[in-house]
Amino acid sequence: MTTENNWKTLTTETIYENPWMEIQHHEVINPAGNPGIYGVVRFKNKAIGVIPLDEEGYLYLVGQYRYTLEEYSWEIPEGGGPMGEDPLRAAQRELKEETGLVAQRWTRIARIHTSNSATDEEGFLYLAEELRQFEQEPEDTEELQVRKVPLREAVDMVMRSEITDALSVCGILMVARLKGL
Repeated sequence: MTTENNWKTLTTETIYENPWMEIQHHEVINPAGNPGIYGVVRFKNKAIGVIPLDEEGYLYLVGQYRYTLEEYSWEIPEGGGPMGEDPLRAAQRELKEETGLVAQRWTRIARIHTSNSATDEEGFLYLAEELRQFEQEPEDTEELQVRKVPLREAVDMVMRSEITDALSVCGILMVARLKGL
């Protein structure tokens, strides 16, 4: 089995672009040697997720209506970090913006790819502990609710598919494992 790139890119065309993403159409030769196409979404930010966990074992979730899904979503605090910015700095900013929380202790728990068959999006997950509460500073695109739940309940929400966001599912389950649940 080979781990080398057996795809050959013939052409790349940008179909759409905005400040957050670029959608590309690729003409390719696939690993079997046949001509084909590939659509690629290239993100201009890194995905950042934070699992804020207090000393009593409660996790803070953020609820908001997700335009792309046309449904309400409970998830961990998350957002985008510019490519040149330290992901930890972005995580600290997102936590404060969305929940008003500031953490004294940070642990990077994962680097993930959110949907690697169609996008190059890279995500970073952090466990935030030793929390202090301040005022939220949401962006104008965010109408957020904050919900405090026991970590075990957050895991149950994942298992019942009440939490479906990829960063949230991964982060909650990883923290539960790290904490012995």
